[in-house]
Amino acid sequence: MSSGDGGLQTEVRLKEPPEDGISAVKFQPNSCQHLLVSSWDGSVRLYDVNKNSLRSTYYHQQPVLDCDFSEAARSFSGGLDCVLLGYDWTAGKDIVVGYHDRPIRCVHFSADTNQLVTGSWDSSVKLWDTRAPAFSSMHQQPDKVYTLDTAGHHLVVGTAGRHVLVWDLRQMTQPQQTRESSLKYQTRCLRCFPNKQGYVLSSIEGRVAVEFFDTNPEVQAKKYAFKCHRVKTQDAEEIHPVNAVAFHRQFNTFATGGSDCMVNIWDGFNRKRLMQLHKFPTSISALAFADDGSMLAVAASYMFEQGEESATGQQRVEDSVFIRYTSDQEVRPKHMPQQ
Repeated sequence: MSSGDGGLQTEVRLKEPPEDGISAVKFQPNSCQHLLVSSWDGSVRLYDVNKNSLRSTYYHQQPVLDCDFSEAARSFSGGLDCVLLGYDWTAGKDIVVGYHDRPIRCVHFSADTNQLVTGSWDSSVKLWDTRAPAFSSMHQQPDKVYTLDTAGHHLVVGTAGRHVLVWDLRQMTQPQQTRESSLKYQTRCLRCFPNKQGYVLSSIEGRVAVEFFDTNPEVQAKKYAFKCHRVKTQDAEEIHPVNAVAFHRQFNTFATGGSDCMVNIWDGFNRKRLMQLHKFPTSISALAFADDGSMLAVAASYMFEQGEESATGQQRVEDSVFIRYTSDQEVRPKHMPQQ
């Protein structure tokens, strides 16, 4: 726990964290009270952030790679067991929604279209009607799905081979756009701007790209990429994967988390870093802003970048979730007037 000026609490570490790597953190929609956390220990945990307590847990047979809320008391999750589970937190019951042929890497609920989207290493995306037991449709992708997100009717999928596909959720016969990542190395995370103008893409090679949906040449001329999560030493520069990206919905600013144990907050439209948080105990594996932007959840988990036996001993650091209470000064673009 840390404090800012006047002794105000700015950060807490959640009690009873998962026992293995943390794969995702997601805040309850339209609230900052509950946080969903999935883990390589097979668990999906629901925390009451206000009370700093573990409210409930359910389990998969194998590691869980992603999870998301569809509504306040209902969530979905998937992982290495290839099973998409739905869970009713009020009733304490789970239901098998469906399957993929290979592990489920991404689970995302689109509130704009009321659809659940899953992406898998079987090179497919499935759209699910959460009210029915069977999936609505399957859509082939060019390679393993690593990351995806939605903004309005846009579905953006990042796959192996540096492919990026932009789909229209209303008409999924073929992708609207097929792109190659502007970053030279493997895609790690992709998140859409809340204003639905584009997306941010990160890679394993300490770079982030800012891209736009509009194919007008004047708009495309605004896209760019920048280096981040790099540590200069006396003899060289250490380059770290950028594992996580999360957007602040009100300001369209975003946070990035890397294997350098750091979290940065950026103003993507003005190409500025707004601030850098303190160094966390180990690699940042996942990030999420609450819908109102008042909190940032930071998952710190060693991601075995240096193998099983790290020279720094990072793998022995306890997996942790931190809740950072953010101020407007930290996340507001500098040019934006106070409201």
